[in-house]
Amino acid sequence: MINPTSLLNPDAFLSPLTIDEAVLRALDEDLGRAGDITSLATIPEATRAEAVLVARQSGVVAGLPLAIATLQKLSTDIELRAHVRDAAHATRGQQLLTISGSARAILTAERTALNFVGRLSGVATLTADYVARTEGTKMRICCTRKTTPGLRALEKYAVRCGGGFNHRYGLDDAILIKDNHIAVAGGIRPVLERARSHAGHLVKIEIEVDTLAQLREVLDTAIADAVLLDNMDVATLREAVRMTEGRLELEASGGVTPDSIAAIAATGVDYASAGALTHSAPNFDCALDIEM
Repeated sequence: MINPTSLLNPDAFLSPLTIDEAVLRALDEDLGRAGDITSLATIPEATRAEAVLVARQSGVVAGLPLAIATLQKLSTDIELRAHVRDAAHATRGQQLLTISGSARAILTAERTALNFVGRLSGVATLTADYVARTEGTKMRICCTRKTTPGLRALEKYAVRCGGGFNHRYGLDDAILIKDNHIAVAGGIRPVLERARSHAGHLVKIEIEVDTLAQLREVLDTAIADAVLLDNMDVATLREAVRMTEGRLELEASGGVTPDSIAAIAATGVDYASAGALTHSAPNFDCALDIEM
């Protein structure tokens, strides 16, 4: 029996508990109260089948451990052979996984397994496209909290499979002061002073600015660790880099698309965050073909 975690991206961590929880939740959603009544009605219990999970397009693979865990939850004697692991580049028509065992289990697991691989490989493939367009620069591509509810850990893992980096996982692992925080707190200096007095020594503070005047105010406080440059054009980003002189880490956000990312990277900012990596990634085309 394959250990699903053996197929994880070797350079990225995803908890086995997260895999198990996601698979159980997805199967419960699909099986409902009566199970796969189509397969139960039409396929004799002892019937065995062979199948292959195939990539129908080129791209970066992610989610194979979840597909395997899905199959193994439905049958203890499923035989599996993986041909790639997560973060690998697959070509159109390439076999990703060979499956042999209970026909009922394979048919019941099919859609859930494909949903995991299609969704996560789509995120990884889009991320890899962004990363490729920034080659030769220091900038890192980051995702955001604009993730599918309940799937954040999986989608952020897929971003890492594509060569990207993770922004905050949630509200609890970094202080990110947005424009509304500034407005309610009464300005940039007051909000930064309150944040610094509250933050632990290992907690970073990032603040969002819309203008170079706001950036200057942040620099004058000498409190923040990083600045999010919101919806600034390329010329303004370049000036922000010049003003900062490496004193703070700079992150470009807003309007970060495949068409704009190369120009953004060339400005010298340290990071660019794109919600599109997770909220707008096209599904990766893959299929499970039965081979009787």
